[in-house]
Amino acid sequence: MRTAPFPDWPQFDDSERAAVVRALDQGSWWRHGGKEVDLFEEEFAEFHDAPAALAVTNGSHALELALEVIGLRPGDEVIVPAYTFIATSTAVQRRGGIPVPVDVDPVTFCLDPAGLEAVVTERTRAVIPVHIGGHIADMGAITAWADPRGITVIQDAAQAHGARWRGRGLGQLGSMATFSFQETKVLTAGEGGALLLPTEESYEDARTRHNCGRARDLSLRTASSNYRMPELTGAVLRVQLGRLAAQTEQRERRHEKLAAALSGIPGIIPQGRDERCTVNPHYMTMFVLDPGELGGLDRDTVAHALLAEGIPAFGGNPAIHRTEAFWTARTGDESVEDIARRCPNAERLGHRGLMIPHQVLLGGDQEIDDVVEGVAKVLAELPRSGAGQP
Repeated sequence: MRTAPFPDWPQFDDSERAAVVRALDQGSWWRHGGKEVDLFEEEFAEFHDAPAALAVTNGSHALELALEVIGLRPGDEVIVPAYTFIATSTAVQRRGGIPVPVDVDPVTFCLDPAGLEAVVTERTRAVIPVHIGGHIADMGAITAWADPRGITVIQDAAQAHGARWRGRGLGQLGSMATFSFQETKVLTAGEGGALLLPTEESYEDARTRHNCGRARDLSLRTASSNYRMPELTGAVLRVQLGRLAAQTEQRERRHEKLAAALSGIPGIIPQGRDERCTVNPHYMTMFVLDPGELGGLDRDTVAHALLAEGIPAFGGNPAIHRTEAFWTARTGDESVEDIARRCPNAERLGHRGLMIPHQVLLGGDQEIDDVVEGVAKVLAELPRSGAGQP
């Protein structure tokens, strides 16, 4: 249906080239000999209304470092959404903890606070809400539940750069937040990550730990690892950060049109929006195939058909308990089916969810119209077979 390419990603120009040369000309390419990473941290923290930010090697390491900072011990439990990319639960397991999946909200696809009380135990140390697709989880309810119980909240904001909750940046929500700058993200340098820290004390602790346990006076304070971001990465991210607000504004406008049009197609249920999420960068336009309308239509078949029509579309992540990786490290006593029974929304998303990448929203009206036309065509023309997935 469409042969013209959609907007490229990443987007860059001579500004990134100049930034890389500037970093090279410093003569030192690691953060302790240059200034690009330091400046990026300051700018990233300000952009998110945070007291401080720490740049690290990637988003997975950002999560692991956050868990190290809170002192997660082997056997501690951490509540995570059943529907998220596997790195959220893997970070817990790599620190020796036990990830405990809970269901997600059927409208926003983010962690559902209503499921927290059913899984909390005396071993629960933290909860990691994921701001899926750029939509912020219900931080008010999650924090109100966690704080009286002494449970730490860590925001997984790998998909939510620049998102705002009731007009406030993620750094104003009173908890650590972790980010990824991997190639597909709305802010990217190919790889990289960051943490927002709520206090100066937590920043200094994280900074020591990300530097092999070495404090500012070079004394070795604790056993940790090397999570430092190189200067060239920091230089590229500074330029990319300067574009993010304008790109987000455009994505917000285009997404409103795309979501409204998709919701008019029988069998399509787009990700909804909590009005308290006042800015969403729309890392993905997410929607679900309604089994009531499209019960005999396989999600992966739809995704392949859309790609064949020239429309970029991908099947959603499987629920984490449906991956082999989840079970190769420490878990609780529940079986796959035990978790599946109490996480029906995650099951539905894992089986029937589809994603359109954010760069589509950087196009014009024609790009939006073509996506809608492509989805409608595929759903109308693909044959049904069997009862389909749940």
